[in-house]
Amino acid sequence: MKKGVISVCSALAGALAGAGAMGKTERDKRKKAEKSAGKFSAMFHLMNQWVKVKQEGKNLSSFFEKNNYKKIAIYGMGYVGETLLGELKGTGTEVAYGIDKRVLSNHADIKIVLPEDLPGSVDAIVVTAVDAFDEIEEMLREKVECPIVSIEDIVFEV
Repeated sequence: MKKGVISVCSALAGALAGAGAMGKTERDKRKKAEKSAGKFSAMFHLMNQWVKVKQEGKNLSSFFEKNNYKKIAIYGMGYVGETLLGELKGTGTEVAYGIDKRVLSNHADIKIVLPEDLPGSVDAIVVTAVDAFDEIEEMLREKVECPIVSIEDIVFEV
């Protein structure tokens, strides 16, 4: 009889442990999905505002001109970074290089470097990672003396 009770208790404990592990996995997946949803929502609002700026006949280069930023770097060379690079082509603002943690290929028209390999001084660094500005700014602040500006601040200020 004791053997049967122990067997049932062991099976129950194993099932509970498995359920707990499964629950943690599901929680982790849910948290990751919520983070992605927040990131894409923030990016949608940013790009929506950017379209409004363009519909008003404005260009983000006016922000850089007003602040006397002639040579900048772009942190985050995903969709937003590539769009900013395209917007600044042919303006008085030179994009000296891009900065990205994942330098998979050099598909941009500029050199892309890792955050720890910043090649030279610029007038400002524009952070295009809308969901991680504070962390990126803190990390960059230890490496550079120039202003570090959020793309959101630029788009909503122009």
